[in-house]
Amino acid sequence: MKAIIKNSVLAVSLALAASNATFVSAADLGDTSVKFTGYIKADAMVSNYSEGTLGSGSIGRDFYIPSLTPVSGGDEGTQFDAHIRQSRFRFSTNTPTAEGDEIKGVLELDFIVTSGGDERISNSYTPRVRHAYIQYKEWLVGQTWTTFMDVGSLPESLDFIGTTDGITFGRQVMVRYTNGGLQLALENPETTVTPNGGGSRIVADDNAVPDFVAAYTAKQDWGYVKIAGLVRQLSYDDGSGIDADETSYGVALSGKYKLSSGDDIRFMVNTGQGMGRYSALNAANGAVITADGDLEAIDSTGYAIAYRHLWNDRMRSSFMFSALDIDNDTTLTGLSVTESSYSARANLLYSPTKALTFGAEYAFAHREIEEGLEGDMNRLQVSAKYAF
Repeated sequence: MKAIIKNSVLAVSLALAASNATFVSAADLGDTSVKFTGYIKADAMVSNYSEGTLGSGSIGRDFYIPSLTPVSGGDEGTQFDAHIRQSRFRFSTNTPTAEGDEIKGVLELDFIVTSGGDERISNSYTPRVRHAYIQYKEWLVGQTWTTFMDVGSLPESLDFIGTTDGITFGRQVMVRYTNGGLQLALENPETTVTPNGGGSRIVADDNAVPDFVAAYTAKQDWGYVKIAGLVRQLSYDDGSGIDADETSYGVALSGKYKLSSGDDIRFMVNTGQGMGRYSALNAANGAVITADGDLEAIDSTGYAIAYRHLWNDRMRSSFMFSALDIDNDTTLTGLSVTESSYSARANLLYSPTKALTFGAEYAFAHREIEEGLEGDMNRLQVSAKYAF
């Protein structure tokens, strides 16, 4: 028996040694440093809709999407939801070169806007790639925030975005050049189209050229201002008679103003023809099909403002408002498309220590379609977040 125990202990020791050797070998990355960051966040929310509720599995039950506020004229309803889908993790690497430069890499994942287990038993959501890019000198290649967007103007919100109606938002593959405050980028294109007379969104993949974005950020002691311009081609070929292109553009002005008390004001204004998916999470499509099979760009304007107040070194609040207005040609789009939306939010966040935050947030949202139907959403959300 002693011999058996002795041999077993020896076998376990050898196995652990081999496992440790493998781990050390795999972790030996030479001069490359690796950093692991992210956060774990649990959210719970109660949503009340004036004109019917959202169906099971609707993404609008995980976070606010302006185009999903019900306006159907159904009965008022209340729904409770809880999830951990905003939780994310990020790997970043840094490799020095022999020439004295650095190569940086980022891979970040979360669990929102994905399929997976339902809420009956496992809630096993599938991870998705948020960012995956390489930086070398002035160049960035890969997937990250569109250059037309300003991350710094986003408020601190329990919602996934917060001022969703009035901002530009998106992540996609690009090649970006940065020199000081100047950024120039060629980004992956995609066109969303409304059928003639209205109907389900057409997501076309027929673009022949990338989207072009130019942006400039001016930083001062009081904060910063960013101006960005977008030029892109809207394209749709249905293979049976419609083969059309339309040039579209957009302009966005955003920034953050720091107050002497430590508070700040964040803002964005954007307007253009055919911005489509870049604005308000694609509340309006980029173009509509005309009677003769061409594309006509859809105009839209959005704005957002947020005031962040520090109550003390552990407690803070943000007060937000954002709005979107869409100029639809209803003879082409029909009357069921979104005409306008707006939302307002207020929250209270408490951090007993830097890495841990508890919060509560109230949101009100309103949406109206061209037919004249409108609906409201009231939502109370609470969360706990551990950032590392």
